[in-house]
Amino acid sequence: MQAILAQDVDGLGKAGNVVNVSRGYLRNYLMPRKLAELATPAKIEEATRRMEAEAAAKAKRVAEANNIAELLNRTILTLKAKAGGDGRLFGSITPQDIADAIKDARQVEIDRHDITIDPPIRQTGTYTIPVQVVSGVMAEVKTIVSPLVDES
Repeated sequence: MQAILAQDVDGLGKAGNVVNVSRGYLRNYLMPRKLAELATPAKIEEATRRMEAEAAAKAKRVAEANNIAELLNRTILTLKAKAGGDGRLFGSITPQDIADAIKDARQVEIDRHDITIDPPIRQTGTYTIPVQVVSGVMAEVKTIVSPLVDES
């Protein structure tokens, strides 16, 4: 008997898949727990359309992410920070600082958790910062940290 999964089921399939199961398993386990529903030709067609639409939307998101990654790869950020005479910063450059600079420079929202700074930036100089645009799409942003000149 065919069933359409409403949720991911371990050992059976992912949500939206049409699977063959025994009548008792469908009636006594899957349907009462709202894990699946009986597959009719109309529901199979609807599930197929839904999966195709999700695949198209995912492909569009990945294409947009690749465009953003390409833009970020060409980006050079210049950050100013208070520093001592030897170039050591008073504090450090944080992922939030990088995210704010990207937003100011390219109007692209990047979550600070998607920016990896390892080891922390505590010295003036030029750095390459990896940024995860979306899962699986990475970019590298060139960042120049220069000392803040106090004009007093």
